[in-house]
Amino acid sequence: MGRFVYWMNVSLDLRIEQVPGDNGAGEWLRIDEELHREFNAQARALSLMVQGRVVYEVMEEYWPRAREDASLPDVMHEYGDIWTTKPKVLVSRTRRSADHNTRIIGGDDAIEQLAALRAATEGSIGVGGATLATQLLRAGLLDELLLFTHPAILGFGRPLFDDYDVPIELDLLEQRSFEQGVTMHRYSIRDAKEASSC
Repeated sequence: MGRFVYWMNVSLDLRIEQVPGDNGAGEWLRIDEELHREFNAQARALSLMVQGRVVYEVMEEYWPRAREDASLPDVMHEYGDIWTTKPKVLVSRTRRSADHNTRIIGGDDAIEQLAALRAATEGSIGVGGATLATQLLRAGLLDELLLFTHPAILGFGRPLFDDYDVPIELDLLEQRSFEQGVTMHRYSIRDAKEASSC
């Protein structure tokens, strides 16, 4: 059985973007080469990526071109290659086609399809997008959080999750610090369902 891992850059107050549409590119992020190499290693280790439409469209706009852009550093070429070639699932009600080793799941049974995907996959499945992560959390299918916390308080903006009506207990699995003051925390979610109960 695979594990759904919601991977996100966050501020200290658990915001993922301050201005709608900044798509993770805010000036509050401190992504240097050291941190990007960690992103590359984490992405390379995934069995599969599952992304909501908004995240996917930001990624498909940038990373396939970045792998060939001579003005960018090697660490970004490397991530562009990882993202473009890694098997991906796009969760969308509106998209009908996608390139870059991507298949589409949509419709009213998307969560059931994702549960089946989780049960049939070995290893970690990266999750991108707050709406998608919240839906998986509500269904009891989200297994881990991988948070890169940047030393900034945004005060407003898009939260890590949409509103959720019950407390969720977590267990800390791993933590690390990076030179720019960014910390990585990996948590397991205690009440995630086993594949047999999905």
